[in-house]
Amino acid sequence: MGLLVVGSVAFDSVETPFGSVKEALGGSAIYISVAASYFTAPVRFVAVVGGDFPKEHIRFLEERNIDLDGLQIVQEGKTFRWGGRYHYDLNMRDSLYTELNVFEKFNPVIPGSFKNSAYVCLGNIDPILQRQVLERVAKPRLVVGDTMNYWIESKPKELAETMKAMDVIVVNESEARLLTNEPNLVKAAKRIMKLGPKIVIIKKGEHGATLVTEDTIFSAPAYPLENINDPTGAGDAFAGGFVGWLARTDDLSAENLKRAVVYGSTLASFCVEKFSVDGLKDLTYLQIQDRYRSFVQLSRFDER
Repeated sequence: MGLLVVGSVAFDSVETPFGSVKEALGGSAIYISVAASYFTAPVRFVAVVGGDFPKEHIRFLEERNIDLDGLQIVQEGKTFRWGGRYHYDLNMRDSLYTELNVFEKFNPVIPGSFKNSAYVCLGNIDPILQRQVLERVAKPRLVVGDTMNYWIESKPKELAETMKAMDVIVVNESEARLLTNEPNLVKAAKRIMKLGPKIVIIKKGEHGATLVTEDTIFSAPAYPLENINDPTGAGDAFAGGFVGWLARTDDLSAENLKRAVVYGSTLASFCVEKFSVDGLKDLTYLQIQDRYRSFVQLSRFDER
């Protein structure tokens, strides 16, 4: 059904209590696209990198059937870089540095062949850019958007305007509370719906995710992993799995939205097992289905 992904590409240097990587492939567009590519193809990719972006990364994305016609390569510039250190509580991290480089002047250019995409997933980039993307595509069937504390605090008016054009917004607990000044997450989700999105997904890290619509509240557990090495990109992998499944099935019913949440959680669980995108690189569809069924078993019980 045509899935368009717009977001960042970065080189991440990450330290956790369990290891570290330097200048590993990252960014919202990467995690979303790689996760979604297990369900739908091709994934239409719009982002910017510098002339230092390795050809091996280009080959990897092409092998995942990701259409790179929308990838801008600024030969004289450098790719966005970010460094972070996680604590033993992996929900807590310190940003060590952020070097925007070519991403600072990113202007999403949507190729003509991308403009008819039925599904659009917007990574947590500037809400002004998110809105520009939506102005440059034909009316899609579903728009999924992400944001972050920085945009909520620095560009609240612009974000509010952009949210009016989103069908689904994916936020974490702190972002939901910051958006609404509401400590209760169910109430927060309902307030967010009044801002535009018909569907709100609140990511709760190791406690799973909650889907809220006008008629539905659904909570999916997190997968009980024994080895978690790097939570970077887990939220984006979730969004990719979620929208990828919807694009594959083209079914926006309440029951299929629930399945999409579980598929999103499934891809996020693979993501955190390794650093960078290594947890998502060599999956098989059978592995994904096996873990999906394990998710279902986690919350299944006989009510008699």
